[in-house]
Amino acid sequence: MSGPISLEPGGSEQDTLALRLAEPRPAPRRRPRWALDDTTLTIRLPRRGPDEDAVSELAAELADRIGPAVHPYEVAALLESEGLSAALINERYGHPNLFSLASALYERVPRTFPEPAPAADPWRPDTVRCLLRGVLFALPGLAYLLTAPLWNAAGHAPALIVAGLVSWAWGQALGHRAHLRMATGRHEAGRTLLLGAPVGAVLATGAAALVSGGGRVVLAAAAQSLYLAAAGVLLVLARERLLLAALSPLIAGAAVLPWWEPGRLLRAGLPLLALAATLAVTGWVLWRTRSVPAVTGGHRPKVLWSLPYGLFGLAAGVLVLIEGREEPYAVIVLTVSMGPAEWLLYRYRGLSVGALRATATPAAFLLRSAGILALCLLLYLAPLLPAALLTGAAPAALLLLAATLWTALLLQAFGAAWPSAALCLTAATVAGAFSLFHLPGAGLALPLCCGAAALCLAAGALVLLGRPAPHG
Repeated sequence: MSGPISLEPGGSEQDTLALRLAEPRPAPRRRPRWALDDTTLTIRLPRRGPDEDAVSELAAELADRIGPAVHPYEVAALLESEGLSAALINERYGHPNLFSLASALYERVPRTFPEPAPAADPWRPDTVRCLLRGVLFALPGLAYLLTAPLWNAAGHAPALIVAGLVSWAWGQALGHRAHLRMATGRHEAGRTLLLGAPVGAVLATGAAALVSGGGRVVLAAAAQSLYLAAAGVLLVLARERLLLAALSPLIAGAAVLPWWEPGRLLRAGLPLLALAATLAVTGWVLWRTRSVPAVTGGHRPKVLWSLPYGLFGLAAGVLVLIEGREEPYAVIVLTVSMGPAEWLLYRYRGLSVGALRATATPAAFLLRSAGILALCLLLYLAPLLPAALLTGAAPAALLLLAATLWTALLLQAFGAAWPSAALCLTAATVAGAFSLFHLPGAGLALPLCCGAAALCLAAGALVLLGRPAPHG
């Protein structure tokens, strides 16, 4: 029986004598290079220090798994899992114990920390839904187009405007409260909407009655208020497609107007049919939410929390009304743009989360956050410029009003409702006073007020949202 003499690197021929038996090829499973065959008898003389070449060879073999380690103890656990015994560590690598060898390997291999797999965007918007919501905001205007020959616009408009402002403010506050209740359960949100929506319709109709003094205009205001209350319920509960289906008679009637005169009966009947369908669909959706089991012990939010959202709705309505008195087509453009505006709110949050992962210092995040804010505002305002020129509206007033509304909505999305409501109310009050009393410079009041509000809102957004905390 004879075998080869194994010469260890850096040693002499007398260091090791290995006797090997004739043996078939090893099993297919690859064994670590430091593992000794069972058929090998090794006689080793005491070493005076570590075998640096053997340690370097082991470090090269395990570099991909040692590199991500953040402490030598992780390397020790790796070596132990690979089956290195204390005797083998001492005899082959010349280290007294497992932790000594682990520390040597940890120092030899540079740190490499692989990037984790990119996570899914939690704020990825539903593009179709956002665009549909923008269209649904503008579709009710078709009812006024159909019924225009049936009523006196000059006499009835003030009552309808007052009712619309009340409905808008109430709907904003109710929608916020319903979203808060949605955190408890869909049953609780449905109950909030079931109780709050009729109250809003009654308040809006009563406000119209006070302005008009009664008559048929109150019926028109009641129909308008009922629709806005029902549509608000469907939008809060994400039932946009049902609302679109309910408005199909209105869409069909308005579509044939350029080629056919439908007559007084259809002009009045189609909007009423659309209103009845909207109310029926809303009732069915609310009944479905009531069938969901209630959550016991849920937290009931305070009514005061929704107040700034209602005040913002009132201020936004006044600002849009001032713009609409001069440029009615610009209001249609602005209304449709609310869908893309909502989509950009989601994109802002998604891009901010990405910036949080990509930056390492607060200053770098602030810089990137400012770029994201500027990009979203540019993407929102850029299509409005040609739209304003096509409709003959003054671009400055429309763009500054749109910037004010979008930035205020952004702050509201992060819970900063009072600052946005206060700034928009101030702008609406000043611009409204100039417009109502025909003060000098009334034509410039709206763009100047909206420009100042937009700058303050943008600065507030940078201060609040330029920190990592709100996005964590």
